Amino acid sequence: MIIWGREQWRARMQAHAARVEALADAFVDRRSRGTKHPVHDFLFTYYSFAPARLKQWVPPAGVGLECTAEDLASYPWLQGDRFVQANGLLHLDTRRFTLREADFASWVATLCARILGRAGRFSCYGLHEWAMVYRQSADEVRHQGYELRLPPDELAAFVNSLTVCCSHYDAYRFFTPEARPLNVLNPTLETRPDFEQGACLHANMDLYKWSSKLWPWTGSDLIGECFELAMRGRDLDMRASPYDLAALGYEALKIENPEGRAQYEREQRALAQQAVELRRRLQSVCLTLSELAISHTPAHLLAQADEGALRQVQRAVL
Repeated sequence: MIIWGREQWRARMQAHAARVEALADAFVDRRSRGTKHPVHDFLFTYYSFAPARLKQWVPPAGVGLECTAEDLASYPWLQGDRFVQANGLLHLDTRRFTLREADFASWVATLCARILGRAGRFSCYGLHEWAMVYRQSADEVRHQGYELRLPPDELAAFVNSLTVCCSHYDAYRFFTPEARPLNVLNPTLETRPDFEQGACLHANMDLYKWSSKLWPWTGSDLIGECFELAMRGRDLDMRASPYDLAALGYEALKIENPEGRAQYEREQRALAQQAVELRRRLQSVCLTLSELAISHTPAHLLAQADEGALRQVQRAVL
């Protein structure tokens, strides 16, 4: 077990708060007032990790914290039933890691490996957001209260002028019925590992999704860094979208012209490069986690494991 001293883990806790606290608190405040933010809310609604839990820093599995009674009083979530404390050290009780979680960790590790092993395709230019409003009327558009930057006919003509090549199932499934046939790919839930690739903005934002689905075992440092990347991805996503968000301080990245598409690709490549190390870390963590449940589960129970468990896990994380 790796041991972190009090100064070391408290510094990590402070760094985590600096990454996530302001955005999490702002979302909770908006929700209490019944208002919405078309860019930031996505990180708390599509990704269903609770803002309160996001703020609660925890160590990853395999790390022990030098911890006092005062620490536990100050950070009561560290007294949860997944933690054990003995001889002045606090750590996650890995005996509570389940076979179902191990199946899921194994699937995430495989997804990470597949994405890391294939070349990214930097030619989508963020058209998925345009395909989600393709040939919709004003009252059908998702972000009500924000105008589209182009009239519907011009927007449709622009989408028709480029190749739509979305590889991300969770983006593709929100295409309008008229836009779906335009996509040259047909990603499905089951074929996700076969389609997703490291250039995709949403595949990189999903590092937050997969890491948070394995809370607390992945630890808050990795989750917080993935959250930070996801927020940068969402920012690019919506600046390149067809929505006029100038009132919120977002200058449109106009992919409808060549200069805008070149700028999108530059920013997309920078985010993809940042995602590589996070994906490698998540893969490594998941490989370790996938072995945990097996190591402390009796052989006769392993033999009885449901062969369909992995598919059920995949469907559960939509």
